[in-house]
Amino acid sequence: MEFTTILQQLGDGMIKTIGIFVWTLVLSLPLGLFIAFGRMAKNRFIAVIFKIYISIMRGTPLMLQLLVVYFGPYYLFGIQLPKGYRFIAIIIGFVLNYAAYFAEIYRSGIESMPVGQYEAAKVLGYSKTQTFMKIILPQVMKRILPAVTNEVITLVKDTSLAFSLAYMEMFTIAKQIAAAQTTMMPFVAAAIFYYVFNLVVATAMERIEKCLSYYR
Repeated sequence: MEFTTILQQLGDGMIKTIGIFVWTLVLSLPLGLFIAFGRMAKNRFIAVIFKIYISIMRGTPLMLQLLVVYFGPYYLFGIQLPKGYRFIAIIIGFVLNYAAYFAEIYRSGIESMPVGQYEAAKVLGYSKTQTFMKIILPQVMKRILPAVTNEVITLVKDTSLAFSLAYMEMFTIAKQIAAAQTTMMPFVAAAIFYYVFNLVVATAMERIEKCLSYYR
């Protein structure tokens, strides 16, 4: 089988892989910030709940979490879910997992900010919201960008775990073609795609980091 033919067969899987990546990133980044605020809450009970959540998400395999999200509603509550739930379950699993990692990255960045900046903003008449949005958050984003970049690159590779729910993303299709045609070429094509995708992501994140260089 020609390499171009393999790429054509992988095309639909590539689109689905990119879809998992984009949806996960768009939803997990803001959710991670919300979880970070919960983790840093002054209320001890709330902080402990979010700490336990982060511990579970980071301490158990993503593949296991995907299986729980997909099969849990049926086994626990007997709920029959439509076929379209497969993709929804994948997004839910990925978002909940990555939000926990992003939350800890956010928390470390926020807590690294000098207390004097909050005090100076208060003297200038800034509210807590204005202080965070206009002064703290831009600097935090600059500090945490390398760590966020690492997680985003990992996400590109982790999209292949969607195969655990028999979702026809690129890696799953590559395995099927390789088994049917007894050739390694689909895996080579998949490897090239993941590498190029990660290269594009790394380049984009590097440009963003340069744009934030004025916070040095």
